Amino acid sequence: MLDVLVAGGGPAGWAVAAACARRGLDTALVDPAPDRPWRATYGAWRGELPAAAEAVMAARGRGEAIGTIAHQLGWEYVVLDNAALRDALAAAPVTVLKGRVRDAHPDPEGVTVDLGGGGRRAAVLFDATGAVRSVLGAAPRRNAPVRTDAVQTAVGVVVAADAARELVTPGAALFMDWRPHHGETGWPTFLYAVPVTSDRILLEETSLARRPGLELSVLRRRLHARLAYHRIAVPPGGEERVRFPVDRPLPAPGSWRGPVVPFGAASPLVHPATGYSVATALGLAPRVATAVHDALQCGGARAAATAGWQTVWSPAALAVHTLRRRSLESLLRLPPDRVPNFFDVFFALPPRHRWAYLTGREDVQGSAAAMGALFTAAPWWLRRRLVLGALDPRGLPQNDYN
Repeated sequence: MLDVLVAGGGPAGWAVAAACARRGLDTALVDPAPDRPWRATYGAWRGELPAAAEAVMAARGRGEAIGTIAHQLGWEYVVLDNAALRDALAAAPVTVLKGRVRDAHPDPEGVTVDLGGGGRRAAVLFDATGAVRSVLGAAPRRNAPVRTDAVQTAVGVVVAADAARELVTPGAALFMDWRPHHGETGWPTFLYAVPVTSDRILLEETSLARRPGLELSVLRRRLHARLAYHRIAVPPGGEERVRFPVDRPLPAPGSWRGPVVPFGAASPLVHPATGYSVATALGLAPRVATAVHDALQCGGARAAATAGWQTVWSPAALAVHTLRRRSLESLLRLPPDRVPNFFDVFFALPPRHRWAYLTGREDVQGSAAAMGALFTAAPWWLRRRLVLGALDPRGLPQNDYN
């Protein structure tokens, strides 16, 4: 009988598994390919990462952004070293199982999991399988209307830093560049250009969010055109491809069987306006592990799962989640040619407001103040769009319970 079983071997799964093991809980992690390398590029603002992450940073740069004009963001942007991060988390005493959770059945002391060739019992099961939620499932509530996810998509290549010197100055990380150097009209996309090593730069054409997601073929065409504009040769070899939803609805408590806690993108921890979630998972994991550990000692499996859920989704986190989702709807309804102007207004806000909105997951006052400051600074055409978009219920998930 395990204390904790984690389904999913990505950064979020390993973060919560390692944290639980370090709290003394008998912990196992199951994944179909537990040794598969993490191929995605994971970035974060340095100030939102826990202190221990200092040892797993692959590259960093001062944050810059361009809407129609350039902005110095005042913070350092970090790209994580995936192998080093994985090794650091895997140093915890976690049992690794190869398999897939095919079904989970509650029992009086926890949950019995079918791994398709054997079963395991655990007091608490974490679903860290990403937006697909292979344990919890992602089906909407009965009679809820069918909706299309807002999806972030991107296509990128890695080039030598010297080749991109005119586009990304040494020591910088270009968070967003909305200039239409790809030469196309229509749905707006931006260049994300950040160092991934001391001498290599990732150049990624990105659609921040679209319902449905912008096709990868469009992003590839725009990326190649943008690189040609800057006289940067497209390197041979592979490319990074990104596609994930940024507005999956929360699974409501009680909508699954047994003591199951969603974590990571399955929760979902994804910030609707940026697509980021790894820094949040790394920061939350120790708190969640402590809550589960303490509740198991005195209340049993269901109390532990409830404590874990309530740590992830405190009332403050739920309130900020609602504000962020409303903001996403406003952004999705802006005229495409006005999106860079919106970001000019946002990046010109005082740093405390930008920081609160981008990182303050439980900072209700700060998030509301940031949105209020944006509204005050916005021209009238943008104010009208912000209000109408936020009040339009069509894009909001019908099975969010907050």
